[in-house]
Amino acid sequence: MPVSAKICGLSTPATLDAAVAGGASHVGFVFFAPSPRNVGLDLAAGLAARVPAQVRRVGVFVDPDDALLDAAVAAGRLESIQLHKTAPERVAAIRSRLRRDTWAAVAVKTRADLDAARSYAGAADRILYDAKTPPGAALPGGMGLRFDWALLDGFRHPLPWALSGGLDPANVAEAIARTGAPLVDVSSGVEEAPGVKDPARIGAFLGAVTRV
Repeated sequence: MPVSAKICGLSTPATLDAAVAGGASHVGFVFFAPSPRNVGLDLAAGLAARVPAQVRRVGVFVDPDDALLDAAVAAGRLESIQLHKTAPERVAAIRSRLRRDTWAAVAVKTRADLDAARSYAGAADRILYDAKTPPGAALPGGMGLRFDWALLDGFRHPLPWALSGGLDPANVAEAIARTGAPLVDVSSGVEEAPGVKDPARIGAFLGAVTRV
């Protein structure tokens, strides 16, 4: 099976177009004000209109309330909801109410952290394994951190899954070979500065995925 790729934190037409042209299966829009990748509703609507039918639009949230979810789903025409720092019960409630493909992010630093993935069985549609950020960090991801991929060795995934955290054009092929990830997710690894995506790096990342 070919590996799919999500380019997350897109905020300009040029970088969105680069993701689409490079063959991304998913494009991510961040709805979290502290993030340098945060998009407003009007910008999200404009970007969403550029996404062709074969590419899925993903909204990225940090324990959001219903008002933000409803506004973002409408503006971004979101097909998938990616939730960080959100309890399994809340993930299940969001999934039930919105009836959208729902991803639950699990922050990983040790093998024990993977156990949290099992709590989302029946609550989410997909697990996103991401690197755990330092205590007190303002952001739950997008900091270029990676975890030890060997932690996934022999782990029985409770749901379909994706790999994130510290991926870039230089290491994504190794990450896929090491983990067998069916879907990879990148944000800071294709940026020239926090929140500033580079079309050339997006193309290089997607090219590396395609060649696996």
